[in-house]
Amino acid sequence: MSVHKEIRKVTTLTLQKMKAAGEKIAMLTAYDFSFAGIFDTAGIDIILVGDSASNVMAGHETTLPITLDQMIYHAQSVVRGIDRCLVVVDMPFGSYQGNSEIALASAIRIMKETGGHSIKLEGGAEVVDSIRKIVGAGIPVMGHLGLTPQSIYKFGTYTVRAKEEDEADKLRSDALLLQEAGCFGIVLEKIPAALAKTVSEGLEIPTIGIGAGPDCDGQVLVMHDMLGINTEFKPRFLRQYLNLNEQITTAVKHYITDVKSRDFPNAQEQY
Repeated sequence: MSVHKEIRKVTTLTLQKMKAAGEKIAMLTAYDFSFAGIFDTAGIDIILVGDSASNVMAGHETTLPITLDQMIYHAQSVVRGIDRCLVVVDMPFGSYQGNSEIALASAIRIMKETGGHSIKLEGGAEVVDSIRKIVGAGIPVMGHLGLTPQSIYKFGTYTVRAKEEDEADKLRSDALLLQEAGCFGIVLEKIPAALAKTVSEGLEIPTIGIGAGPDCDGQVLVMHDMLGINTEFKPRFLRQYLNLNEQITTAVKHYITDVKSRDFPNAQEQY
């Protein structure tokens, strides 16, 4: 019997057991009640309420504009839709960088106001004081290393990170730092597969990969990319499981035609 099937509610301890058992962790983003309910019923292990809502829900070019209040709203919606999975909520840009007191206050707001189970923040040594303070308050923290989208203006590109040895060394060091600071898991984004394998094998806590190869302890994708709602974003790491953009467009055109032709509503569709 797999760990995933044995438990009634996924917790941070469940993820630890899954890593120990060699059982992969499945994670998807969600931002609203309806999709959260579908994903949870389907058996997803983790829902990430991602700051990617800034892109896919609000139409911004980067993740930077989304606010703490907006993230709390999306997380509240998701939590109402789930029963079993673990909910991780992204801390948005500006809610934790540079000041551990602000970071703790932001994390407390997320936990109190959303009913979510944990928070995620980006960075290594730069944010470790904030992580220690948040974990010290009893709030589970997931880390995020590699391509950290909130730092896009520093990087200047969304290309693969840690290809050079000095950046790879820092990533390995940061991963151990995050584990020591009390993180229950780490997202590894867009780094070489061989590096992700080394880091994952060297940690006691699980890693979740996105564009980081098959040897992470789990995988995450943005729901709009995986379901083919968003058709512009086609990186190598993305596997598109549906083409909802095409299917929804066809359905809407059919509806418009039926309304214009007076076919909808018909005799059976009225009172």
